[in-house]
Amino acid sequence: MTTKEEIIKQTINFVQQTLQGAEGGHDWWHIERVWKLSRKIASTEKADIFIVELSALLHDIADSKFHNGNEELGALKAREYLNSLQVDAPSIEHVINIINNISFKGGKELVTFKSIELDIVQDADRLDAIGAIGIARTFNYGGFKNREIYNPNIAPNLAMTKEEYKKSTAPTINHFYEKLLLLKDRMNTSTAQIIAEKRHAFMELYLDEFYKEWEGER
Repeated sequence: MTTKEEIIKQTINFVQQTLQGAEGGHDWWHIERVWKLSRKIASTEKADIFIVELSALLHDIADSKFHNGNEELGALKAREYLNSLQVDAPSIEHVINIINNISFKGGKELVTFKSIELDIVQDADRLDAIGAIGIARTFNYGGFKNREIYNPNIAPNLAMTKEEYKKSTAPTINHFYEKLLLLKDRMNTSTAQIIAEKRHAFMELYLDEFYKEWEGER
């Protein structure tokens, strides 16, 4: 019988192979950071660490942004993979529920599933979207999509629907206001809230410097 430790090791190899050549903000290194942060947060919570680790490792196995907006593919690939390892059905269902509910999609999404394991992995994923790494990932994706860095004539849209969020082609700086700066107040766990405060402050400092340089003040 395959042990949980062996399943985690096999999953790491599976994700590394699957995400070879992925966009730099959604590659294996993003997964590894979320996995490590998830374990850190889980150490302060009463959670099933096996579910936390599996969900962190598989949460972006097929991000809809890179698969023509298909929001079901990630869960399908994860389920197929976990079935191949004969992971027990309740654990598979829990992981799939986390994958289906983890993402920030803009708009007002109805919460249909909740667990401390989801809270932990969601926090870790959101933490990787803010701070110094969050800034790097945001501009990397903006370049990948050939978006303007900033256009003072295009204001951020703070009332986007889910579909508007998915189809947005706005300048990268707008994404700070439409998502990144909102995440600090959406953390679920106290550990993540503490980490988010520092990362949020760094982004505010960065934006202040950005605008001064944009205007030629520095």
